[in-house]
Amino acid sequence: MIRNPKDLERHTPSERANHWIVAICFVLIALSGLTFFHPFFWPLSLLFGGGVWTRIMHPYIGLLLIIFFISMFVRFRGLNRMTPADWEWLKRAPEIAGGDDSAMPPQGKFNGGQKVMFWSITVFLLLMILSGVVMWRAYFTFPVTLVRVAAVVHAAVGAIAIITIMGHIYFAIWTKGTIGAMVYGRVSRAWARQHHETWYRQMTQGARP
Repeated sequence: MIRNPKDLERHTPSERANHWIVAICFVLIALSGLTFFHPFFWPLSLLFGGGVWTRIMHPYIGLLLIIFFISMFVRFRGLNRMTPADWEWLKRAPEIAGGDDSAMPPQGKFNGGQKVMFWSITVFLLLMILSGVVMWRAYFTFPVTLVRVAAVVHAAVGAIAIITIMGHIYFAIWTKGTIGAMVYGRVSRAWARQHHETWYRQMTQGARP
């Protein structure tokens, strides 16, 4: 796809690769996890070679997800610190849902909603890995009661995480240009000025965001 040379770099190639590896791992961990959540989803185990292989692969996919998410966390944690403008953005979020973003406060590279998503997923994955380790009885031994509690936490947090990511995907598609930014790495100046005005000013003035 031919890009305008005046477009701004939104994500570097390594950032995009990191994001897509995390995304693919999340899809795989969600599909394999759902097979154990309810019998209705058991046919999904065929994607992994059957129930036994699904059980074996699930925790290892989870480890891979955690490793690459840690890399993403290190890259973006500074850019996801909440600011007063972010809290104001969240208060006005219903206006965006209604199609009016004219009165939204200027945002940095990530807006308030994206930052809440970032920290929510961080907490979810932390709970998932802790509860998952307790349940990984091939390598660890914990009291049965603790394993049962971990199983409930793991399933509940996993379900919430899946719903949250579905929302993330929906809003990424809904906001035209967002998917393209993660595919091609660049966005138009008009897009940047409309959705992330503070970041746009930093980029066009030569300041590092």
